[in-house]
Amino acid sequence: MADEWPLRDFIELGALPGAVPSARLHTRLVLAEWGLTGLSERAELAVSELVTNAVAVSHSLEHVSPVRIWLLADKAHVLILVWDRSSQRPARIDTGDDAESGRGLLLVETISARWGYYATPQTGGKTVWALIEKP
Repeated sequence: MADEWPLRDFIELGALPGAVPSARLHTRLVLAEWGLTGLSERAELAVSELVTNAVAVSHSLEHVSPVRIWLLADKAHVLILVWDRSSQRPARIDTGDDAESGRGLLLVETISARWGYYATPQTGGKTVWALIEKP
């Protein structure tokens, strides 16, 4: 895996209102350090949506747990992974034109090359991921 993703970063944030802007800023700074500013806008948006969902679902649990974020990259791709302790699978919601929320996964699907999720039985919960590629 090290050969596939030579650039790696990890951060754990509390499931708090400030987690989303913190995750966006962290993503912007890491990608700038890696020389991947061309992918930054879409990566920040994907991180924002995935962390928003992870924070929300974390608050539905009996014990609120932190949210974990990994950024993996080579020079043409950024792989974003966001973990939360909930086993509830992510699902796109069909929203009306005037809905104020519920479009997060549709947006992730639109701006990423691929996205998905997998269960993490060893730690509980799941990881939702999105792959951002250079155009």
